Amino acid sequence: MVADSHVRLYVRGLVLGYKRARTNQYEHTSLIQLENVNSKEDVSFYQGKRLAYVYKAKTLKKGSKYRCIWGKVTRPHGNSGVVRAKFRKNLPPKSIGSKVRCMLYPSNI
Repeated sequence: MVADSHVRLYVRGLVLGYKRARTNQYEHTSLIQLENVNSKEDVSFYQGKRLAYVYKAKTLKKGSKYRCIWGKVTRPHGNSGVVRAKFRKNLPPKSIGSKVRCMLYPSNI
C-alpha cells in the first residue's frame, strides 16, 4: 500500500428524511441512501453498521466545534437500497439532505 494514498474507512450516505406515511411522520427513524447500495439484497451487509452524523456547532465543547450523533442501520426500506436507521437522539430537520458516514463496523464477516 502506498503511504501517501488516502483511505476512507466509511461509506458515504445521504439523509433523505424521516420514515413517514401520507399523514404521519415518525422522527425516531431516518431514511438513509448509502453510496452504491441499489437493492434490498445489498442492504444485508450494512445491517447493524454504525452511522455517524457529523455537524458543526457554534460553541466550543471539549475543544471542538464538531459534534456527532451516532446511530445504526436497522433494516431496508423498500426495494431500491434505502435503509432505515435509528439514532441515539433523533436527527434534526436541518440534517435532511446532508451527509452521514456509515462505518464498516461491527463486522459480521
